[in-house]
Amino acid sequence: MYDAIAIGAGPAGLQAALTLGRMHRSTLLLDSGEYRNGTVLHMHNMVGADGTAPAQLRATARAELSAYDDVEIRDAAAMSVSGAEDAFVVGISDGSVVEGRQVILATGVADDLPDVPGLQDLWGTLAFSCPFCDGHEHAGRPIAILGAAPRAAHLIGLLGRIVGDVTVFPVGEMFADEDIQMLEAKGVRVSPAPVSSLEKVDGGVRIRTHHDERVVDGIFVAAGSMRQRSPLVAQLDLQMLRGPAQTAPTSTAPPVAAGSA
Repeated sequence: MYDAIAIGAGPAGLQAALTLGRMHRSTLLLDSGEYRNGTVLHMHNMVGADGTAPAQLRATARAELSAYDDVEIRDAAAMSVSGAEDAFVVGISDGSVVEGRQVILATGVADDLPDVPGLQDLWGTLAFSCPFCDGHEHAGRPIAILGAAPRAAHLIGLLGRIVGDVTVFPVGEMFADEDIQMLEAKGVRVSPAPVSSLEKVDGGVRIRTHHDERVVDGIFVAAGSMRQRSPLVAQLDLQMLRGPAQTAPTSTAPPVAAGSA
């Protein structure tokens, strides 16, 4: 039986494994190979690793973990979790079943993007959600914001000092007149028509509507949502909160939650 089973091998799961390994706790780290930033070429706003490729960060972390005899890493996903404290049972995608005294959910979140043709292909390289992670790379350049007026206004406030020209496009439905007035008062352009397609071109992204087209350096999305990536949360009947992440304990303690789990 392991002292702990960490499910998910992003930064939260890797850090948990390192901490437990240093405390000589037998730890199994399960890496499904699925990451929210799997399409990202370089990550930012992480001290000590700004500009590093996510894959390089994971490789470096794995190399560090290899120095600890109490840490085992498996390239497999957790398919089921049952039991209670000191007696958890985890079913793994490789067909094995393991037991642990504690389970750490570090499964992270997934992005549910608005249904805009071409957006998924650009996600993480030319289309983004976080101005802290990706705004600086578009300093002084034209960008587009896709999404509902209140969320678009929030992004304008964060990106206004960084980027150049900003055009806001509705997604799905056209903006109401009062929304257009509110956005234009912030000094940005507002498209009267929703986006019909997105396409990568030299110099950025071509945005097409039924009225015209425009090329911008990048896109920030103020639409869609995030969800918990793993079905294990539902299996364990854990409460999901909208808002800042709640760390240990979860609504059904244990297990504990790490990162955006």
